[in-house]
Amino acid sequence: MNSGAALTELSFTVSGRVARPCAEVYEAVADPVQLSRYFTTGGARGRLESGVRVVWDFADFPGAFPVTVVDADPPHRLVIEWGNEATTSESGTTRVVFEFEPIDGDSRTLVTITETSWRPTPHGAEAAFSNCEGWTGMLAALKVWLEYGINLREGFYQ
Repeated sequence: MNSGAALTELSFTVSGRVARPCAEVYEAVADPVQLSRYFTTGGARGRLESGVRVVWDFADFPGAFPVTVVDADPPHRLVIEWGNEATTSESGTTRVVFEFEPIDGDSRTLVTITETSWRPTPHGAEAAFSNCEGWTGMLAALKVWLEYGINLREGFYQ
């Protein structure tokens, strides 16, 4: 349906279910040691806690990425911001919201990741699609790490 209104921002949401309790899944994202084992192929430095700035590094995109933790509400929600040139925000960042919802009596967790603030331009769409792919890969890697102890990304980018 086209309302005729101008598109002012691009965003996306990805989600997946992990067969572990909500607190365990949250911890696997917030803890830099665990995050480094399955996602940040170049390492993560700093725990995701409200008001802190941490650093993530990736073999597929070498170089340190500063990540600002806007909000941490364990074990339900994390909000981060990180820089990109194709954003609509005055600060030059996009916002990523991780939501952790217990399901099946907290034997599983629905993880939802939403990233917003991309410019509705070809460059903004390219950057948003790239990050959407990255967060989808992160969810798959998180699942196999927590459920089977396998680092899905090991050797994938190097």
